[in-house]
Amino acid sequence: MSSVAHSAESGRLGRHPGWPATLGQLRVPGGLVGVRPVRLRDGGAWAAIRSRDERHLAPWEPDMPGLWTQRNTPAEWPARWSALRSIGRRGLGLPFAITVDGEFAGQVMVGNVVRDPLWSAYIGYWVGSHAVLGGVTTAACALVLDHCFGHVGLHRIEATVRPENTASRRVLEKLGFREEGLFRRYLNVDGAWRDHLCYALTLEDLEVGLVERLVRKGQAARP
Repeated sequence: MSSVAHSAESGRLGRHPGWPATLGQLRVPGGLVGVRPVRLRDGGAWAAIRSRDERHLAPWEPDMPGLWTQRNTPAEWPARWSALRSIGRRGLGLPFAITVDGEFAGQVMVGNVVRDPLWSAYIGYWVGSHAVLGGVTTAACALVLDHCFGHVGLHRIEATVRPENTASRRVLEKLGFREEGLFRRYLNVDGAWRDHLCYALTLEDLEVGLVERLVRKGQAARP
């Protein structure tokens, strides 16, 4: 049996187990990585990163109405934050911010949380171009996944990624996700319906927690 406790019972005690929560920190070559709930005051940093990094982010994110510059201004954040907070409070997802050395650097979203009988969800993530190296995304996702398989009580977590997104695929592979198939024309991304690979990780895949795995491999350290 995995050393990561499958606390499914915790998921039956309330509608939103595991959120809000601050998940601690890991030190990696890219800095001191933390994971915490998204905040209303993240809007300025969120908008600054996303406005600057359109070429870095837009090729991998689903198309939405309006221009990128219009959808990523500080004025857009309060409504987004309110929607994310509602999702978290209702137990439908766990919306987290990634910080590097205490500064907002991106997001991790655990969404489409389904409890009995599946106990499953998906994970998605992004970081600014300044934080793509040094293990930042991998460390943040490891913190979130340990939380999901532990306190939240999930059994299976999926991720979808375009085949061309080698950086995101490396993150998933370092975390132990397995490639399970190809979803044809899955999402409308960057102006067209794009194929996506499906990756998945289940509780049985983990002999130790993901954070512990990174620490043992020398890829991260607890502060």
